[in-house]
This record gives sequence, C-alpha cells and structure tokens, in this order.
Amino acid sequence: MTVLRSGIPSGTGLGLRRSLLPELLESESVVADFLELAPENWVGVGGRLGRRLRALTERYPLVCHGLSLNLAGSAPLSQRLLADVRRFLDEHNVAAYSEHLSACGDHAQLYDLLPVPFTDENVRRIAGRIQQVEDALQRPLIIENVSAYLTLPGQMSEAEFVCAVLQEADCKLLLDVNNAYVNSVNLGGDPLEFIQAMPSERVAYLHMAGHFDAEPGLKIDSHGAAVADPVWELLEGSYQSHGVRPTLLERDFNIPALSELLPELQRIRVMQASRTAA
Repeated sequence: MTVLRSGIPSGTGLGLRRSLLPELLESESVVADFLELAPENWVGVGGRLGRRLRALTERYPLVCHGLSLNLAGSAPLSQRLLADVRRFLDEHNVAAYSEHLSACGDHAQLYDLLPVPFTDENVRRIAGRIQQVEDALQRPLIIENVSAYLTLPGQMSEAEFVCAVLQEADCKLLLDVNNAYVNSVNLGGDPLEFIQAMPSERVAYLHMAGHFDAEPGLKIDSHGAAVADPVWELLEGSYQSHGVRPTLLERDFNIPALSELLPELQRIRVMQASRTAA
C-alpha cells in the first residue's frame, strides 16, 4: 500500500463509526485501504471499546478528521483539545489530521459548521490559526471545504477564499465532493467549476457522502443516505481534473449494515482503477 506525502494511504477509505466495529472486526477480508474517525469521539475511550479500536488500528491505517476545532472562529483555539488530539494521534500512529474550514464554537460548542466571510483578513487570520494547530500537533493540518446554507458579505468567492487560505497557510485540501454539490444547489454556482478551481498539487484526498433533500433548492449535508448520482458524476470530474486521489466514504446517520456500504466502496475502486488505466 502506498502512503502519500500527506499521510493518506492511496485507495479507498471508510469513515469508522462505532456501529461498524463488530462487522469490521469479524470480517475476514480487509474492506477498505484506510479508516477515518473523529478523534473527539474516541479520546479517553478505554476498556473493551478501546481495545476493539486498537485491534482495528493494528489492521487498518488510520486518518483523523476533526469536528470541533473551530478553526475559522474567533475564540482562541482550545489548547486542551489540541493536547488531547496530539496524544491520540501519537498513540495510534496517525500522520494525517484534517479539519473543517468553518466556525463552530466561539461562545458555545455548536453542532453545525458555520461559514465565515470570504475576506483577505480572514485568509490571514485563519492561516495563522492553521500554523498554531500544526505547531501544537507537530503534523500538517489538512483543511476541508464545507457545506453552507447562507453566504456572508465578503470580497471573494468560496473557491477564491479556499485557494487563498491554502496558499497563505501552505497546507493541503480535503476536497469534499458532496459539499461542493450541496453548495451549488443551496447557493448557486457550478460545482465542477469549484472543483476544477482547486489547486491539484494541494488536494490530499476526497470525501464522498450522501445528503438530504429538504425541499426544492435546499439540500442538507446529512451523511445519512447513499451517495447521489450527481455526486458520483462530480467524483469522475474530480479525478479528471486532479488525477486519482484517495477517496473516503462517509456515513454518519442511518448507518446500514457494512454489506450495504461495500457496493459504494467498490464503485469508488472501479472509478479509480478505470481512471488510472486510462
């Protein structure tokens, strides 16, 4: 298995949720090339559950995707959270850690990810916070484009803002294909143009997930359904624009049996193999 300089193994990944632990451990075959989890959900977990996680991380390479760093917020970064995450990454030999380019906790912890104004000031401010995280974790930080349901006054487009942060912070991107699609429906714009605007040399890996059709013109990034056909089309466009990248399937709600997720993982593998062979 190839491990890229970003610390992400090549191939196809699966988001690890606790309900999947028994099936993953009981499976005689390795179902994915790597797993991804949110460290906040596992820090300090011991006992039987901790032992089962250790058994999985000895079998699968692991990457981590944070939920509550509040990277784009205004409140000081939580040094306690950073210390906890650093210990977890060290304990499980995790080289790759990503977080959302959003705010989630200036006055209290929110259970959603909020956009920030796309301004030059925020580019510089967030780049400084990325450097703080990297210094604390002694690892590069990968940032993810996020889904949104409103836009705030700013000086640039989302694509321009993401690219500016990547350049200013000299960091890598976790390109969430579903988020690009959700934003195109909710806020307008062409999702493929957004994907094509991302700098290929900074794309570390991709996320694929399903969404919820709340009403015409409004899609919720729920991670609670199968990947939609337009998002599969955008994955093909992502590979065409940036080359094949490690690609991870997320499912956070309405989590089915592992057997129901395997066809989606296989579809990613087939797309990767087809593009690589072309």
